[in-house]
Amino acid sequence: MELTAVLKKGIKKINDYGKLVMFSHTIFSFSFALISMVLAANGLPELSVLLWILICFMGARTGANAINRVIDAKIDAKNPRTANRQIPQGEMKAGEVIIFTAICFLFMLFGAYKLNWLCFALSPVALFLLIIYSYCKRFTYLCHLVLGVTCACAPVGAWLAVTGRFAFLPLVMGAANTLWVAGFDIIYGCQDYDFDKRSGLHSIPVKFGVKGALAIACLFHIGTLFCLILIGILVPQFGLIYYIGVGLIAVLFVAEYRMVSPTNLTNVNIASYSINQIVSITLLVFGLLDAFI
Repeated sequence: MELTAVLKKGIKKINDYGKLVMFSHTIFSFSFALISMVLAANGLPELSVLLWILICFMGARTGANAINRVIDAKIDAKNPRTANRQIPQGEMKAGEVIIFTAICFLFMLFGAYKLNWLCFALSPVALFLLIIYSYCKRFTYLCHLVLGVTCACAPVGAWLAVTGRFAFLPLVMGAANTLWVAGFDIIYGCQDYDFDKRSGLHSIPVKFGVKGALAIACLFHIGTLFCLILIGILVPQFGLIYYIGVGLIAVLFVAEYRMVSPTNLTNVNIASYSINQIVSITLLVFGLLDAFI
């Protein structure tokens, strides 16, 4: 019975941390990172490189989401939409989440060290972005772009991990990742327009209104499509299969904007997260198919 109780407690704790860091959202940068890695290696890299890339990626995104919950705990407690999150509800202690975050970031730093000197030298920059994003809405409406740039560290970092040097292609992939994430984060932020405005928080919806914010998000996603097309031009391996994937992504973007309007934000979660999880999977599947076929 004691062993069963310990196991149940352990499983519950794992579930708690999975919920805390929104593990299902890993896919948002994973597709760009994996495609960047495959293109840099012209196939699969050495197993050790693949392992350390995955450790860096999971350490970074997991730690970033965990520390975000600590930094935003007081704001979350005041917002009816987020008041049921674990720290405001007392289900998890801020201290234990900080320790968990530190462990995740140490894994990221050690993974960068094991990859190459450039990854390790740049790891403090990535660490700074992973933490500072959570504070940005307190002082700038460009917080969505900061999140996008932070996510763009994934494809750029994966390229550096394999090659040890910069190139134009991963920067274009980073730009696509930035605009894509910033765009759907703006859509997501529209539902907090009233709360953010009352609380003195900054966002593109607060700065330009919900209508203006949706228009800006749309422009960002058009920019994403241009970047994806440019990637197809730059990568010799990419052809019809990849462009079919890009076409499907364009259709998903259209569907996304048909779900929301300034007067109807009922489907914001579906438009911003669910649809874009499909976007990420589409990019991953069609990009890898064309890279390997």
